[in-house]
Amino acid sequence: MKKLIFKKISKDISLFFLITIVSISVIIWIIQAVNFLDIISEDGHGLKVYFLYTLFSLPKIISKVLPFIFMISIFYIIIKYEFNNELIIYWINGITKLNFINTLIKISLIYFILQILLTTIIVPYTLDKGRSFFRSSDVDLFSSIVKQKKFIDGVKDLTIFVEKKENNLLTNIIIKEKISKDKSQIIVAQNGKILTNKDASKKIILNKGKIINTENNNQNIINFSIFNLDLSKFNPQTITQPKVQEVSSINLIRCINLIKEFRKTDKTTKNKMFYIGCDVEILDAILEEFLKRFFSPFFIILIGLSSSLIIMSSKNESSYRLKNIFYFCLGIFFIIISELSIRYSGAGINYLIIHFLIPLILFILIYSYIFFNNHKVRRN
Repeated sequence: MKKLIFKKISKDISLFFLITIVSISVIIWIIQAVNFLDIISEDGHGLKVYFLYTLFSLPKIISKVLPFIFMISIFYIIIKYEFNNELIIYWINGITKLNFINTLIKISLIYFILQILLTTIIVPYTLDKGRSFFRSSDVDLFSSIVKQKKFIDGVKDLTIFVEKKENNLLTNIIIKEKISKDKSQIIVAQNGKILTNKDASKKIILNKGKIINTENNNQNIINFSIFNLDLSKFNPQTITQPKVQEVSSINLIRCINLIKEFRKTDKTTKNKMFYIGCDVEILDAILEEFLKRFFSPFFIILIGLSSSLIIMSSKNESSYRLKNIFYFCLGIFFIIISELSIRYSGAGINYLIIHFLIPLILFILIYSYIFFNNHKVRRN
């Protein structure tokens, strides 16, 4: 009987959690997708790249809202049980409030494992996968980012100005290409046209103009009647190198160990790269990301425990609503603490253990309060 009862609450919490997190995540994803429209309008990437990049950002959104949605799920189901007098069934069957809370802790462990999988494996992989579409993408909507009477610099090392544009036909064109630190090229043409080659690469056919080559303050001017500018060699301004949050957890741990060993022999060097995404200069960001993946999920268990405090009081009590508000705010406080403690992770590698002790100490304090309060009620 007890197993059936606990199976019911697990099912109810999971169902409400699933419906809520899907709904909230999709809403946030749509809003974020709108903000990503500049990937097309400014950076020149195509609809396919835009869609895939936004799609692969969904797991990150889910991992962000999961703690809050989990807390809401426990609150909603337990309050619903209380007002429908369903909790009485548990007490009649000899289930104590401590037994009930222990079950909620077990449920919390399931969501803790889910969050760990998201933050350590799924999210880094999907973010890196989303970024990979930029790495393999050319500026496949180049014509869409060129606008008349505007200086366009959405492509790296290339600035374009056109006085007039009709479809892919351009008039009075100025193109500046930065070749190196001391070398640049300016192309001025009366008109031109953006064309797509057979291999899907882009080029601009320029008519009647001149090329001004500048190197070390020396200029060389070449006149032309027709000039083909190949656009395939240019890359969009979009960041294509992996960010810290896109580095795999294995490489992240490996990076921390490398920096730790390096610091044993060299405590002064501030710029030392071991591999892409692993640099002494960004140690604070690396430690923050490590804590975000391995430390924050522990607060899921703490949030589950603090949310279960609402069964310690009854709807018949005059302070029932006030207590529920307090417990809800307590859960919000723990979510904020989990984020703030990560922001201040720059103390160093040797202090990482302190961050893991925070949720453990808070858990022991709350559980001790529940344990002794439960025994006090039973004696009375």
